[in-house]
This record gives sequence, C-alpha cells and structure tokens, in this order.
Amino acid sequence: MEGLIKMRSFDNVYKDKTVLITGHTGFKGSWLSIWLRELGATVIGYALEPASKKDNFVLTGLEEKIIDIRGDIRDKEKLQKVFAKYKPDMVFHLAAQPLVKMSYEQPVYTYEVNVMGTIHVLECIKNTPSVKVGILITTDKCYENKEQVWGYKETDPLGGYDPYSSSKGACEIAISSWRQSFMNPLHFSEHGKAIASVRAGNVIGGGDWAKDRIIPDCIKALEANEAIKIRSPYAVRPWQHVLEPLRGYLLLGQRMLLEPNSYSEAWNFGPLLKSVVTVQEIVDQLIRCYGKGQMLDVSDGKHLHEANMLNLDISKAKFRLDWHPILSLEETVFYTVDWYKNYQRKNVYELCKQQIEDYTEKLASK
Repeated sequence: MEGLIKMRSFDNVYKDKTVLITGHTGFKGSWLSIWLRELGATVIGYALEPASKKDNFVLTGLEEKIIDIRGDIRDKEKLQKVFAKYKPDMVFHLAAQPLVKMSYEQPVYTYEVNVMGTIHVLECIKNTPSVKVGILITTDKCYENKEQVWGYKETDPLGGYDPYSSSKGACEIAISSWRQSFMNPLHFSEHGKAIASVRAGNVIGGGDWAKDRIIPDCIKALEANEAIKIRSPYAVRPWQHVLEPLRGYLLLGQRMLLEPNSYSEAWNFGPLLKSVVTVQEIVDQLIRCYGKGQMLDVSDGKHLHEANMLNLDISKAKFRLDWHPILSLEETVFYTVDWYKNYQRKNVYELCKQQIEDYTEKLASK
C-alpha cells in the first residue's frame, strides 16, 4: 500500500505547490487540473471560455474547485499580472489552437496563439522569480514528417506541412532558444529555472468534444444514431489515453523539481507500438466497445493534407524517466467509452477521479 500511495503522490512534490495551467478549460488541461488538485496542489487556470457546455471542464465543475481565470494567451500584459499575483511554483503550458483543419482556415491566428502565446509564457516564466519549473506542451506533429514507419526521436528535425504542425515546430525552436539564451541548465544557479517541452501522440479520452477530431466525431454520431463518417480511414496514428502523457508530464515535473539541471530538454510521450493503428481500426474498436454504430468511408482524395504515418520513439522517456505506457489499445478505448457512456448520469468530477484512481492502481500493479 505504501508503494501505491507514493505512486499516487509523485513523492508528494505537488502537495501545497502553486501550479499555473494555461489552457485549463481544454480537454487535456481539465484532466491535468483534476489530477493536480487531487495531488494537493493549488491550481491556477488561465484560458479562454470552454468551447461547449459538455466539455470536461464544465461538467466537472472545475470553475468552483480551482482558481479559474479567463484570458487570452496572446495578452501578455494580463498573463504577466496573473504570474505576479499568484506567484506559481510551476507552469504547465497547454493553451493552443490545436486543430489542423482550423489552422488552414485561420493560419495567422494559429501562429499568434501557438507561437507568440508560447513566447509570452516563456517571458512570464523568465520574469517571475517564484517559477522553478516550466513544462510546455507541443505535439508529435512538430517533426518534419517523412512518412517513415519508425518513430521520431527528440533529436530529429522539426518541421510541419500544415500551419498547425509548423506552428508547433516553431514553438519548439522558441522554447529551445529561450532555454539556451535565458534559462540555460549550465547556469541554473543564476536563474533557478528548469524548462522542458513535451510531445505526445493522438490523445483520446472522455470530455473531448472538439470539432474534426475522430473520437468526438464518433461519439456525436453514435449519440445521434448516425453513421460515423471517416475521411482518412487508413491514416496511422499513435493513439493513447489522456492519462498516459499527463503522467509523463507530472513525472517529468517531479524530476525537474528535484534535479533541475538534468531534465531541461524535449521529451516524447507516446503509446505502445500495438496502439499505433489506423483510424479505421480505432473506430472499429470504439464501435465494439460502445455496443453499436457503423462506419462510413467518405474519403474522396480532396481533403486538406494531413500526415498519413506518424509515430514517436519513446526510448528516452523509458530509460531516463522510467516512464512507459501501461494501457493497451483496448483499455484506452474502454476508458474513453466509459466516460462518454456515463457523463450524463454520473458526477463527472468523481467519474474522472475514479478513472485516475483506477489508472494509478493499474500502474502500481505493473
């Protein structure tokens, strides 16, 4: 039992810490907020309004459970005032324009939010003495995609075909520059800060209702008793449940607090190789788990360009952080479907908390 409690608390490093999360009203941000709150942290959230009344943030009542602040990540002055007022110990930066299709429609906005928003966070971290650790979330799509079958390593070239992917590649370059120029690990005694970037695969889980994402599109169709329309059935993606990369972020944050000189760099957090499958396979799995539904292939070759093959090499996280994914594809889909089948009739905060508890117990048994 001691081991389980220790695993749950990440050695208690988050207890009584003040943690600022940008993008806390979003899918991943809401789950991270819940987990940190359960670990005993004081959570400060800075984000735009949630996208819908069905979002995980809304249904869990997080607005009443954390310090909830509305603000645009492009507003550097307001963001700096939040840093100055609450004096966070740590920052998790998740605020972003996260959709490939929207980046084609609004490329300038995508760059303003993703690149300049990240730079604003970096500047606030740099200028706020209380901040010791900053973890900035980008994406697996930040790599120059060569449609290769093997996974991309943290040292591979950055790039991006579409505005979203390229904006995240630009974020990585900015993070590296600010780290080397202003918060260099070699000069930690002078600035006292550790900065890392993290790249995850296609993250799924309960509470995501974003437009043009495969799981939300599936659930919307299932709830409406309509066929699930798939535009890229053979695209291969690294599917992982939201709790998997979040555990990676929290584990990295723990290590950075304890050994700030050793972990200030880029990190990949991807799924097991067996979970790198086509869109068609993930939809088939979801339909089986949900108990109903049918898929309709609407690909016509005319859709906007998206990567066909994408995978991450997670060797570095395995060997240096002792992090590894623990959920099979079937378990990943089960956790996801469980949320969507229960959100209308259960206390959603308790539903999320129970999934975190179940996941943690599964981890302890590995």
